[in-house]
Amino acid sequence: MSQINTNNLQLVEQSLASLPEQISQLLTQTKSFKLPKNYKNINKIVISGMGGSNLGGRIIASVFEADLQLPILLAPSYEVPGYIDKHTLYICSSYSGLTEETISAYNEAKKKKAKLVVVGSDQSNNILANKAKRDQVPTLLFTVEANPANQPRLALGYAIFALAIVLEKAQALKLTTKQILTANEKMKNWGQKLVPEKSNNTASKLAHKLYNKNIVIITGEFLEGNAHTLRNQFCENSKNFADYLVLPELNHYALEGLANPQANNLIFLCFDSALYSPRVQKRAELTKKIIQKNKLDYISYKLQGKNKLEQSLEMLQLGVWTTFYLAGLNKVDPIKIPWVDWFKQQLK
Repeated sequence: MSQINTNNLQLVEQSLASLPEQISQLLTQTKSFKLPKNYKNINKIVISGMGGSNLGGRIIASVFEADLQLPILLAPSYEVPGYIDKHTLYICSSYSGLTEETISAYNEAKKKKAKLVVVGSDQSNNILANKAKRDQVPTLLFTVEANPANQPRLALGYAIFALAIVLEKAQALKLTTKQILTANEKMKNWGQKLVPEKSNNTASKLAHKLYNKNIVIITGEFLEGNAHTLRNQFCENSKNFADYLVLPELNHYALEGLANPQANNLIFLCFDSALYSPRVQKRAELTKKIIQKNKLDYISYKLQGKNKLEQSLEMLQLGVWTTFYLAGLNKVDPIKIPWVDWFKQQLK
């Protein structure tokens, strides 16, 4: 850790500790946000975003799948699906507003006369937001004081609820401010137990168990967006390979692959929930037995939140703190992403 930029560590700590503050700030900043009346004449929703800027959309689509009034598609691409038309709410999510794929998708969706919305930070160099203002496209922009690390993957309080607010205004999602505030209060309480000052906390213990392992996250369906997000956080914050599998589908293709893993350092991180359907809960237990029978390791964590939103935020907060501690064990800087930076340079 001595070779790592200590200022970067402090910035990441502050961003993680400020996740609840991101949500509180967003609720205050977006009170006046509205959509034009004709934006309610939609029959589908597409969210365009890359990397950290599509994590919020994935979590919303999974957690609220049973409550959504319209279908949602995640489309992280330069291009837009062929069925985009004037009845599509097309949300372009880019924290920086500089993401080339999302800017390209914005231009294509505009040609198809989709009902566009831009979500991102209010930084002055936000090309996408500036383009949207010229086109008189609704924008939901947030300030980034509660994300001093200024990394999209650490701005998930903003990202999740900015999209939730857009969907609520489009009458595609019923989510009240009271529900958000209640979940956020729980998040504050959980977070206080995970900070470095609380030595040997749950996230720190989890990181030690995952150290020197290739991680496979296992969740049920409503936490698929969380699993995708945590996979990204392990890879970028901890510089540690991770992937994820989702119940019940994994039972239809992944089980036989456990008989011959290519590495003996595989570990499964299982998030259990009483909110999974009874059949999925039974599948989760049987899956763990098969993992054991194949002499592989797993860790279980039982989520305690009272509803799907609370459990999603609980997993999110525990997960990101775990990746922070694992970065320390791996002796890597949780902010720097040297291979991504190199790749972007080669694309120029």
